[in-house]
Amino acid sequence: MGFSRRALIANAAALSAMAAGCANTETPEPAPAPSDALGDSDATGVAARIRAGEITAQEALEAAIARSARVNPELNFVATPMLEYGRARAGERLGGPFAGVPTLIKDLMPMVGQPTKYGSRAFARYVPTEQPPYMDALLAAGLVPFGKSTTPEFGLTATTETLIGGATHNPWDTSRSSGGSSGGAAVAVAARVVPVAHASDGGGSIRIPASCNGLFGLKPSRGRSVAGGRPDSGVDISVNGCVSRSVRDTAAWLAATEQTGANPTFAPVGVVSGPSTQRLRIVMDIPNALGNAPDPEVRAAVEAAAELCRSLGHEVREERAAINGRQFSDDFTLLWAAGAAEVVALVQSQAPGAPLDQLLEPLTIDLAAHATQQGPEALQAAVIRLRAVEAQYAAMFENRDIYLTPVLGKPPVPLGQIGGPQGIAVFETLPDYVGYTPLQNVAGTPAMSVPLGWSSGGLPIGIHFSAAKGQERRLLELAYELEQARPWASRRPGVNAG
Repeated sequence: MGFSRRALIANAAALSAMAAGCANTETPEPAPAPSDALGDSDATGVAARIRAGEITAQEALEAAIARSARVNPELNFVATPMLEYGRARAGERLGGPFAGVPTLIKDLMPMVGQPTKYGSRAFARYVPTEQPPYMDALLAAGLVPFGKSTTPEFGLTATTETLIGGATHNPWDTSRSSGGSSGGAAVAVAARVVPVAHASDGGGSIRIPASCNGLFGLKPSRGRSVAGGRPDSGVDISVNGCVSRSVRDTAAWLAATEQTGANPTFAPVGVVSGPSTQRLRIVMDIPNALGNAPDPEVRAAVEAAAELCRSLGHEVREERAAINGRQFSDDFTLLWAAGAAEVVALVQSQAPGAPLDQLLEPLTIDLAAHATQQGPEALQAAVIRLRAVEAQYAAMFENRDIYLTPVLGKPPVPLGQIGGPQGIAVFETLPDYVGYTPLQNVAGTPAMSVPLGWSSGGLPIGIHFSAAKGQERRLLELAYELEQARPWASRRPGVNAG
């Protein structure tokens, strides 16, 4: 749930690589654990230690590679290893706030010369020849990618389970979903393989896996960051960001990737470094867009988060958003399906006559069929209504500062329930699970999952806070305050490499 299909289509000329050999077939090395240079530091801490000369970028990278080799066989979060690339980069003279920090890049982000599979058999051998400015910004920040992280096919569902690579397992309970579509990124960070990882969000794909894995995940405003690809048609819903274990890592990542210079969409935030003294007006809304109640443990976690905010001096009251939830859900599904239809058309044009069911998953094919059945006039009407929702949502913040909801309707679901191989049938129940996060993608506003809740079975429950367009600073300042009040970074899943 989070990629620019326009960026994919822009690279269509290189798709003949689907029938060619892949440029990178290396496999992770099952190396023994060396003296581990990463320790328990977050990305900001690792970068500071590299700058101080306490460790080298090469040592940090080798520690991450060894950690990945220990737990990836059980968790399955690496789509493609890039060890040669990472080692060469770690030996360079790097600058930027994350100079030398090892990381993974989500497999929906094109990287020149590195396989980008989009979680799909259709792109199993695809190697891009172009990459978007967002990827350039990550490299300018000094990050050292050594692999691509797993994602569902084209990011189309809220769990990371594919026919090309199998399921990515939640390190808190390996029988459970890791979330999606940035599932591999979140698992790698939660399992202490890397301190921070690239993620993207087109309907909840940063916030959902952050919630499933006990991490902090911020979705930026539309237009806040440098371009991650060409804008999507209709409503541009996809943005890039990261998943992390600390608020300061996400704040530094946002600052390193936001638009600056001439005519940015928003005034730059810069690095937000701590909480604010401003007290906020928070509205809590617990039922989902369809009016259905979440799991009782989710409700209890949100209510506890609201009480925490009250104890910190913020005003919290309960109120429903004035949005037609059923219509919104139907319209968003059609917009989502239209994206799948564009992908199917691209694959058909590049592999004429090839059986689609050998290249694409049932969900992708079914969504494309749904868009075709509805037709362009229905899509245009849906886009008009979704743009009206953007205005309705903006009006909510005329006398409110924060909108508080669950991230998900229940704790992480068992694997096998909502994967792409199940087809469009997953969308019959999906809104009750992920019905909270798409609203901010349509509205273009920032939102964050904060790891404040836990189920009786020890599974993470993220709490969802959103604000008006351009208000990332407000969210980050609140996140710092919550992090100080209820620290989460020391919690470790049962499967971890740290």
